Amino acid sequence: MENDKNSNANIVKSYLRYLKLERNYTVNTIEAYRHDLQWLLDYCNRQRLDPLRIRLDDLQHFSATFHDHGIGPKSQARILSGVRSFYRYLLLDGYIETDPSELLESPQLGIHLPEVLSTAEVDLLESSIDLTKPEGQRNKAIIEVLFSCGLRVSELTHLKFSNLYLDEKFIRVEGKGRKERFVPISSKAIKEIELWNLYRVHLDIKPGEEDFVFLNRRGHHLTRTMILIMIKRQAREAGIKKTISPHTLRHSFATALLHGGADLRAIQAMLGHEDIGTTEIYTHVDTTTLREEILNHHPRNIRK
Repeated sequence: MENDKNSNANIVKSYLRYLKLERNYTVNTIEAYRHDLQWLLDYCNRQRLDPLRIRLDDLQHFSATFHDHGIGPKSQARILSGVRSFYRYLLLDGYIETDPSELLESPQLGIHLPEVLSTAEVDLLESSIDLTKPEGQRNKAIIEVLFSCGLRVSELTHLKFSNLYLDEKFIRVEGKGRKERFVPISSKAIKEIELWNLYRVHLDIKPGEEDFVFLNRRGHHLTRTMILIMIKRQAREAGIKKTISPHTLRHSFATALLHGGADLRAIQAMLGHEDIGTTEIYTHVDTTTLREEILNHHPRNIRK
């Protein structure tokens, strides 16, 4: 590649096309990769470097500039992950012969243990819902499906009746990268969906929205923000002091499975994690819980 702006732009365009067509990433994910890659391209422009001739020490210096821009460790790790993805593509497509990012290290991130709810707290959350309101049963069904199936909130907002196999107690979920997986659904979640449907059939459903399971009062499918606001409000009404979100119910689903003895690979499959390393965070949650149990209940730790 010549060191000119147009050639760089063309290769970036090809890379983004690769993410779309071969990696099957969504528009939002591709835009995030493009945005993160722009940090590297701007750096190369300032330093008069050709991205195709860049060396490991150049990338290490690039990484060292993050602090000057006030970029935190988590964002640094994300940007560098995008840079490695870009260079893997360049190597794959023959633009370069060696990958300069192969030994590029990301900042060490401390383990962030997610907030979780116990089954009793989820029951408290659901029991605090006012079922006399039109949206009450819908909200209860949403909470139960999130907890029973471990869905991402975006997966729940796009859940459709054509993807429900309630007789077989399975649902089909379209996850990240449009990858589909089948997830078991509990009898309780099925019951809550069926009760919600008794209200739903009376809505004025807008054209194109007929297949979505969860709708607002105007007949449109819900957004992630709507569900986030609802769950935070419901937590306050239930008197739950923890800071929770829809993702908390996903964490709670995985943690409950681990406590119940489920295999980590099975949990990975149900959550739709591409890398089991992502799922292993729940082993840390379990270890933390075990430590608390020992400290609180072992006879050598109980104070007289």
